[in-house]
Order: sequence, then structure tokens, then C-alpha cells
Amino acid sequence: MVIVKERRHVERPPEDKADGSSTGTLRDAGLIYGASLRRCLPVIRSIVTRVSDDAGVPLELQRFFANGRIAFRGNLPLDNEAGPKLPLIFKLQERMSDLDRVELIARRVERFTREEAHYWLTRSTQFSPEANRWAQAGMRIMLGGQRGDKAVTEMLEKLRH
Repeated sequence: MVIVKERRHVERPPEDKADGSSTGTLRDAGLIYGASLRRCLPVIRSIVTRVSDDAGVPLELQRFFANGRIAFRGNLPLDNEAGPKLPLIFKLQERMSDLDRVELIARRVERFTREEAHYWLTRSTQFSPEANRWAQAGMRIMLGGQRGDKAVTEMLEKLRH
């Protein structure tokens, strides 16, 4: 199981803050497990391969996702590119049973720019529950096609190579 958490900054009430600061809380941004995780592991590994520190030194996080399994239990830092891509993939694969479509969505999100990933993650998580649900449903079709569509397999094969 992989869980992505995001830090949300919450303003403290005026009576609680002497220095005008805010406090951060962690909340789940998305999770993936089971067959979906196994199917998306190469994409996840590819995304975390590009994560580097502030000096540009690669963190080599892919080593924790080697050999088709997760070899780490703890927190891993993500950058501004991997940070929105992983929760977006995790949100979009929820309640999907067609693993070809799940993988296709993951491979297409992997190709997003940082700005696109931030936009679509925000668009599908920061509005009302209904608007978020509609945005996620539309993105599932836009990125993963419709259930039973033979073009899903063809497009997936092209993206794998």
C-alpha cells in the first residue's frame, strides 16, 4: 500500500497565535494498493526517480520500489512534480476494476507537466463533493477511455514502449 499525504496549513485563531503563524496538519491525499498498485508500480517508480532535493541531487527513491514490491515503511519526500501526480493517479484509480484503464491513466498522468498535474489535482479535489466527483469521472474517461473500448489496449501498448 502506498499513501500520499499532503500538509495543509491551517490558520490558528487570533487568540491562539502570538506570532501570526499557521499550523500544518497532514491529511491523506490518496492511496493505492493491491492489483492496481502492482499494475502501476513501474509508473510510480518512474515518477519518484525524478525526485531531487533543493540542490538538485536525486534522492533515488526508486530503490524503495524495486523488484515489484515496496521495500520501505515510512515517509518519503516528494517534490512539486511527483507531489501532485501520485495523488492524482491514486484518486482516479479509486473504484476502477479495469486494470488496463488504471495503468493507462497512470501512464498519461505521468506525462503531465508539473502545472497540469497541479491544475487537475486541484480541479478534482478542492471543490464541492459533487463537483470533485464529476471532475474525477470526466478525467477517468478523458485519460482512460470507456470500459470495454478496444482502443484502451492499443493506446496502452504505445505508451509502454
